[in-house]
Amino acid sequence: MYVASDAPARKAVTLPALKSMKEQGRKITMLTAYDASFAAHLERAGVDVALVGDSLGMVVQGHGSTLPVTLADVVYHTRAVARGLSATLLVADLPFMSDRDVPHAMEAAAQLMAAGAAMIKIEGAGPICEVIAALTARDVPVCAHLGLTPQSVHKLGGYRVQGREQAAADKLMADARAVVEAGAELLVLECVPSDLAGRISQALAVPVIGIGAGPQTDGQVLVVYDLLGLTPGKSPKFSKNFLSGREGVTDAIAAYVSDVREGRFPAAEHSFS
Repeated sequence: MYVASDAPARKAVTLPALKSMKEQGRKITMLTAYDASFAAHLERAGVDVALVGDSLGMVVQGHGSTLPVTLADVVYHTRAVARGLSATLLVADLPFMSDRDVPHAMEAAAQLMAAGAAMIKIEGAGPICEVIAALTARDVPVCAHLGLTPQSVHKLGGYRVQGREQAAADKLMADARAVVEAGAELLVLECVPSDLAGRISQALAVPVIGIGAGPQTDGQVLVVYDLLGLTPGKSPKFSKNFLSGREGVTDAIAAYVSDVREGRFPAAEHSFS
């Protein structure tokens, strides 16, 4: 196995660098990673941001949702991923109910940052804005997550596109503004109509990363297992098997990076209207 030190040297990705990329119109690339080996592939392929997502509950642990994932799980995987990275920025998810109030969120964020995360991802708006404000006031960078928020799967009635009706679109725009006002420095939009995602991206000063949100966002994120065609069952509409026709994992990830940066991915068939 190669490690981060084997990868070509590149400048460390920082939050100001991501904001500069948005301002310059340069697309940001993000992928999930759950261990040091995959992290090293992301590093070698030049991915900007690695996400230790609670998606590990489904693609690694075999659960039917992200809800069973614990803080200890995410801390463990964050430590492992951090060992495979040098320049790629590392973001870690706050798992279900670890953000139920400010004290619990602060303790969870402290553990994830100590494990190697440079930023914490948190789902939702509304009362979550108080948590975002408290974290950022104490210099914990926050990535917000709106649209289809997997931790709310039961409330949403399944994994469905969000923001198609006008009232829902207006609320999503208001929530996006609210999380940024609370201090979020990055926003993930999941399963949102392309036009709405584009409007939100234009309205916000912070970078907006899409997954199933069309090509008009400031960058893209995928679950790395989906990108490699490893996830059992039907692949999500918004993903693509980049390993098909290529020699290895690094080549597949590098192709993803190139396609995102050159505007070839996502295409219309990977987007929602």
